[in-house]
This record gives sequence, structure tokens and C-alpha cells, in this order.
Amino acid sequence: MPGEHRKGLVLVYTGNGKGKTTAALGLALRAAGHGHKVFVVQFMKGDPDYGELIAIRRHLGNYIEVVQSGLSTFVDRANPAPEDRRLAREGMDLARRILKAGAHELVILDEVNVALDYGLVDLQELLEGLSARAPGVDVVLTGRSAPPALLAAADLVSEVTEVKHHFRRGVPGREGMEH
Repeated sequence: MPGEHRKGLVLVYTGNGKGKTTAALGLALRAAGHGHKVFVVQFMKGDPDYGELIAIRRHLGNYIEVVQSGLSTFVDRANPAPEDRRLAREGMDLARRILKAGAHELVILDEVNVALDYGLVDLQELLEGLSARAPGVDVVLTGRSAPPALLAAADLVSEVTEVKHHFRRGVPGREGMEH
């Protein structure tokens, strides 16, 4: 079984700056380069045309699998749609199965911190899934607003802070940069 010889780590990438998902996918790329299997569950995302997903499908499908568990539209934080809740539930169920199976050395739960903040995912269930994961499985949890209990459970926490962003100058998102 992958990674049995080492303790799996929990890494949290949080904060209000740009680059949390990018950092996690960079780690996935590094893992794939070493022949490791990676599984990514993207919460609250449903657009298959992000550049990184296109690249994974074209070049890294043998190593990195991505499942989107959300719609391609924004979630209404005050009143998430039933479909948003259902997809988040499916994503969490899948994540727990993948973590427990141990067939992947790295599991990324992209935007799970936001799903927690929006009430789409239960914190206790996530913490239990992390505790029940197979030995040696590393996990990355991305998204703004990571709760204190998750930070406490993590082995590494990186906070990405926005210092300056081109959006604030009216520069729209660009293909290959934000999408």
C-alpha cells in the first residue's frame, strides 16, 4: 500500500490571497512526477475548462484524477441551493472513501474550507475522515476561512495573504492565469 512506511501529513492552504489551489496542484504535479497517485475532489467547482484540469486530462491522467463536486455557478452563502448541498455531500462521501482506501499517496480537498464555512460540509465529519485515512496518505485542504479546529489538526498551515491584486485595478481574469 502506498506510503505505509511514513506518516501521512495534513496540509492546509488558507487565507484571502490568490494561489491556494495553484499551490495544491503544484504539489500534485510534484507527486505525479515521482509516480505517485493523486486524487483531487474540488468542492463548489463544476467547470471542467480550467487550464490545469485540461492539462491534467491531456498529460497526467495516469497519475492525477480530479472529480468536481459542485456547480459552475457561485454558491449563495446565505441560501445554498439543494443541488449545492447534494454535490457537497457526494464530494465528502467520495473524499472519505478515497482517504480510507489508501490507493493514492496524495488527496487534495480543494475549496473544502469554503464548503465548511458555507455549511455544506460538516467539520466533525471532515476531522473524522482525516483521522480514519489510510496510513501514509497526505492530504491538502484548500480554501479561505479554515476553521481553528482544522488548523490545530494540521501538520502544516500556509496562509496566503493578498498584498496586491490586479482585479482591484479592473484587470479581468485571464485564460491561463485565473482560468
